[in-house]
Amino acid sequence: MIFSSKLIEDAVQEFSKLPGIGKKTALRMVLQLLRMDKQEVDSFTGAVSRMRHGIQFCADCHNVSDGVKCDICANPGRNRSQVCVVETIRDVIAIESTQQYSGLYHVLGGILSPLDGIGPDQLNITTLQSRVKDTGVTELIMALSPTIEGDTTVYYIARQLAPFKINITTIARGIAFGGELEYADEMTLARSIAKRLPIENYVTVQGK
Repeated sequence: MIFSSKLIEDAVQEFSKLPGIGKKTALRMVLQLLRMDKQEVDSFTGAVSRMRHGIQFCADCHNVSDGVKCDICANPGRNRSQVCVVETIRDVIAIESTQQYSGLYHVLGGILSPLDGIGPDQLNITTLQSRVKDTGVTELIMALSPTIEGDTTVYYIARQLAPFKINITTIARGIAFGGELEYADEMTLARSIAKRLPIENYVTVQGK
């Protein structure tokens, strides 16, 4: 792709660094910015810059936040006895969009994957153990993607938390095995949360 402007070329190069954005799509975005008023472009770039420099991670659940605690953890109306364990921040957004869950969350920051060098120390498991030990949590809902890595993570966490005698459930398998949680439609995801299963039943079924 040949450009008549180095400024355009540099902008296209930066946009194309985003996942799923090729050079042609990046060029369309850059040309759209050229059609916008300069104040609109300044507002756009300013919002991105403020987000990147100002974003924090919740001290309790590791969700993105504008302050020390995210809006979900700070909301007194949430059910503080339930914690939904998810892989990424995108999963929090997906579950919240169903408007069927009123508890809290815990973002692991990934799932166990020895082949990729991701072990327990790379995930937010220690802080999850602390929440179970120090707060009034009575149920953990394991809402991880139904993959081999996701199942391995569920088993590991269940073993680590066994001494606490806490109720651990998993989302129902309305989501196909191997699917990603964030891509599930809202109806299926809401049903999976509502029809969650005790971890003992889940392990028994998977072991057959």
